[in-house]
Amino acid sequence: MSVLTRRSVLPGFGLTLGLTLTWVSILILLPLACLFLKSAELGWSGFFDAVTSGRTLHALSVSFGIAFAAALVNLVGGVIVVWALTRYDFPGRRLFDAIVDIPFALPTAVAGIALSTLFGAKGWLGAPLAALGIKVAFTPLGIFVAMIFIGIPFVVRTVQPVLADLEPELEEAASSLGARRWQVIARVILPSLTPAILTGFALAFARAVGEYGSVIFIAGNLPNVSEIAPLLIVIRLSEFRYADATAIAVVMLVAAFLIIFVINRIQRWAQTRGAARH
Repeated sequence: MSVLTRRSVLPGFGLTLGLTLTWVSILILLPLACLFLKSAELGWSGFFDAVTSGRTLHALSVSFGIAFAAALVNLVGGVIVVWALTRYDFPGRRLFDAIVDIPFALPTAVAGIALSTLFGAKGWLGAPLAALGIKVAFTPLGIFVAMIFIGIPFVVRTVQPVLADLEPELEEAASSLGARRWQVIARVILPSLTPAILTGFALAFARAVGEYGSVIFIAGNLPNVSEIAPLLIVIRLSEFRYADATAIAVVMLVAAFLIIFVINRIQRWAQTRGAARH
């Protein structure tokens, strides 16, 4: 009996698979196909000119460069937060655990306004930093802060359940064999957390690259200074240059896909390596 004609254990498998493929095609594949088709109206030379202009390249470098740096910070900071919430019991731990989810629930525009107020020239944090000669609001540094804010929950919520489910017997066995604390962390804990950490990093990076609402309020949005690629796409749309806007979107889509694909391959390698150790 072939695989296609074999009776499925789950009832209605053919129907559910068909509905799944239909919805995926309508909601994901069809819009992406339209994106590529619209950008194709420019032709190769027009597409190349649209995505290699100085303003476009700078906007792309700001979005991807700062998003990558923010994801790295979230990777380190998120793991520290997860460790504190999982391994220690302290007053207000449940409250702090709930606060981590605020960027998920908070509208991005509200987050942008709050960050702009906080880091403005007269803000609670902006004023002391300005006295030190550090300007955050309306600079690329403000973009960096906003991307960290919206990205850290992805790392925390991805790594937290893995660390919580990690068997303490493994650490106790390593300690009983003479391993020091840093050796237990490096050789027992981190290898088990690596796939989840990389997943959280990829999610934080992908969210930061496409973030718009919380960034535009604190970025300053100056061309060739603090203009992000999503804002440039909106500007091109307002100028009725739809093909140029889709060309920038295609570059962002392909670049983000390639980066996440590489991260997923590294994650797969880490999982295979961890399984081989066990």
